[in-house]
Amino acid sequence: MNRLASPAQLRASFFRWALFVVPLVLLLGFLSGKIGGGAADNPWFSGLHKPSTYPPPLAFPIVWTVLYALMGVALALVCAAWGARGRAAAIAGFVIQLAINLAWTPVFFALHEIRIALAILLALDLAVLLTTALFWRVRRLAGWLMAPYIAWILFATVLNWQFLAQNPNADGAKGSNAVQRIEL
Repeated sequence: MNRLASPAQLRASFFRWALFVVPLVLLLGFLSGKIGGGAADNPWFSGLHKPSTYPPPLAFPIVWTVLYALMGVALALVCAAWGARGRAAAIAGFVIQLAINLAWTPVFFALHEIRIALAILLALDLAVLLTTALFWRVRRLAGWLMAPYIAWILFATVLNWQFLAQNPNADGAKGSNAVQRIEL
């Protein structure tokens, strides 16, 4: 017998990893949004001019929940690939890109630094492309599961650039720029 583990053992390893990393990635994404003030009702954000490509605010929590779940499953596939060449590099790439991802929300929403947030997204674009390539080498399915994430962050990069172009005076703005609305 030349196998280290049976197919059933490999599936069990994947499910154990998935039960740990999927909720962890979802939790970290949720906490970044809450701590960073990434809600549509953020007073500073409400005062910004929105680009025509800006999706309905309800789309963001739905899309990010799906993306974080897909990212977690992809990571679980890689983590369960014991002995695979490049596994450690792929996991390290994932951790780095996730840290960059989680930094964007507080920089954009809490610090109001649109230009720095754009730089973060450009770094994230590169980090995710690299991570996806590393995942692909370990498990092709893990690489495919990252594809929607790549598409979304590339869109987010364009959207961030449009926010900067339409709101140059809001970049780094101190204060809330709050608007008081009174309905009669």
